[in-house]
Amino acid sequence: MADSDDQSLRAADLIDRTRVGKVLAGYRDVPPANGNAIVATLVALSQLAIDFPMITSIDINPLLADANGVIALDARIEIDPARMAVPAPNPSVSIRPYPAGQHSMLRVGELALLLRPIRPTDAALYPRFLERMDPEDLRMRFLVPTRTLTSQTLIRLTQLDYDRDMAFVALEMISGDLAGIVRYSSDPDRMRAEFGVLVRSDLKHRGLGRMMMQRLIEYARSEGVGELSGFVLRENAEMLALCRELGFEVNNLSGEPTEVRVSLPLSGPATIPAD
Repeated sequence: MADSDDQSLRAADLIDRTRVGKVLAGYRDVPPANGNAIVATLVALSQLAIDFPMITSIDINPLLADANGVIALDARIEIDPARMAVPAPNPSVSIRPYPAGQHSMLRVGELALLLRPIRPTDAALYPRFLERMDPEDLRMRFLVPTRTLTSQTLIRLTQLDYDRDMAFVALEMISGDLAGIVRYSSDPDRMRAEFGVLVRSDLKHRGLGRMMMQRLIEYARSEGVGELSGFVLRENAEMLALCRELGFEVNNLSGEPTEVRVSLPLSGPATIPAD
């Protein structure tokens, strides 16, 4: 699904949550307003604010919407000349835009994969993905036995601000199926970020986890994250071996017999082994 489609779905969801959304849906003998036109207008205005940091305010009054579409009868845009040289995307927006330029291709044997930042609509890919996961692999990832994820958890995992949180999904090019996820969540000052990685059980032992981790490390370093860390079960020998290969330190936790902490400083020169 294209980025614009994802934005449109989120905009439509926001409209539906408002009181005016009920009015726009039609009432009595008034037909519903053209929802697609309204969504397209909101997305376009949002993109305008992202692409032109010099814009400080936009006032459209009135903006009329009916079954035939949307029309602005009057509009005013204010700009700050001092921000003319500020490059896009706008650094002042409250929610960081989707990092569309972070797409890359991977190959695992004969399987071609697209690695890209996660989107809210990727929540729909999780049920089939979890069905193809071995319960033991899920336990190793989440540190406790689990088979499913709640809808609230899926929202939290897929709706990120792309600032302190980041996740990449690996998708099969032909089927679009989810093959793996790698993510981190950092503290507000980006001194430390906790990471996690999960590869679909039928694709293990092919190097996909290593490639996704390398991409996450590269991205975290570019974002100024000081350290990646995580908690791993002592019995998870495969994950501990991968962490050591990637330069992570493995440290015991006081009073914790089942888990260890792995950490990788990112402030120095890169030490990730080449493929």
